[in-house]
Amino acid sequence: MPKFFYTAKNSTTGETSGGEIEAEDEKSLAQDLRAEGLLLTSFRAEETESKLSVKFFDRFKRVPLKEKMTFTRNLSVMVSSGLTLSRAIDNLALQTKNKTFQKILRTVNDDLQSGKTLSEGLAKYPTVFNELFVNMVYVGEVSGNLEQVLDILALQLEKENDLLSKVRGALIYPAVIVFAMIGIGILMLVYILPKITSVFKDMDVELPATTQAIMALSDFLRNHAFLSIGITVVVVVSIKMFAGTTTGKRFFDYTFLHLPIIGNIIVKVNCARFARIYSSLLKSGISVVNGLTIVSKTLSNVYYKDVLNEAIGEVQKGVNLSVVIGKYERIFPLLVSQILSVGEETGKTETVLGRLAEFYEEEVSQITKNMSSIIEPILMLFIGSGVGFFAVAMLQPMYSVLENIK
Repeated sequence: MPKFFYTAKNSTTGETSGGEIEAEDEKSLAQDLRAEGLLLTSFRAEETESKLSVKFFDRFKRVPLKEKMTFTRNLSVMVSSGLTLSRAIDNLALQTKNKTFQKILRTVNDDLQSGKTLSEGLAKYPTVFNELFVNMVYVGEVSGNLEQVLDILALQLEKENDLLSKVRGALIYPAVIVFAMIGIGILMLVYILPKITSVFKDMDVELPATTQAIMALSDFLRNHAFLSIGITVVVVVSIKMFAGTTTGKRFFDYTFLHLPIIGNIIVKVNCARFARIYSSLLKSGISVVNGLTIVSKTLSNVYYKDVLNEAIGEVQKGVNLSVVIGKYERIFPLLVSQILSVGEETGKTETVLGRLAEFYEEEVSQITKNMSSIIEPILMLFIGSGVGFFAVAMLQPMYSVLENIK
């Protein structure tokens, strides 16, 4: 007989329960539960293992932020419309086009029908639903305002997606230019320069150091193509591995924070994320200490994590968060500590942080809109320097030849 996962309401007490039971069909399922004094409210037939199971490696696959954003918003709407969580998630699993996310939602739905909470089901997939998401859902379940918490989460994800989209969009232009320059440079070294430098080799002229360096690099790329590719791969992998270490993480985070233009964007993005996430957590009912713990794990820059981890200990001693943050004006501008101080004094921390998040999100929006006009002169200077170096390196030997002819 097929197995059914169900939720049912006690006809006497009105309490809701769930579990699994074998029955011939839907009608038999309802009759069996009615005999036990239970009224069937929702059910799901167990599918075959090949369809339902989430493979081990699927647990580590990531789901696009837009998918999670759409899921959260739709779940909030469905729950507010009176649908049970089980039925709402079942419907959303059918709607999503991402196969991995679909499998995850189905297993979460099975967990719900077997009596587990939504937060317990989501917590099994930390790469998809991070600690922030799971904790806010848990608070919503405990406090009975899951609908409101889902609204807050949906807004948080929408703002996060908007912020990341603007930053990524602003970085596409310079990235394309840099990669195009590298490609053109390699083509010149491999195909064009050898035809020019072959003339210099036939002449009895002492070549400048710059010309000799370019000729040596050109010869190496042409004669050792596979070795050049291997060295490039090793360098890239080594940098990535180094960036994954504690020392590497600190080095790159420190470097990016102190870069012109880029450093300013990083500060504003992290301040916007801190204000938005912390505000969302406080609105959902999470305590200050737990909220700071979750935020510290959500922010990517290690120096922001350090400050928030220090703040957790200080807040537990009775020190205001604004006082701790105020000591680090390099990464938390003075405005952040001042606004936070006002919120602490008035008891409206989540409200003022929400406005602060909007302010920094607008700042990031303006910076990214003007990014191309800011970066263009820097790129032109960079390109001009490269072209000038090649030109001088090639022209110097020609002048030497002309002088010998005279």
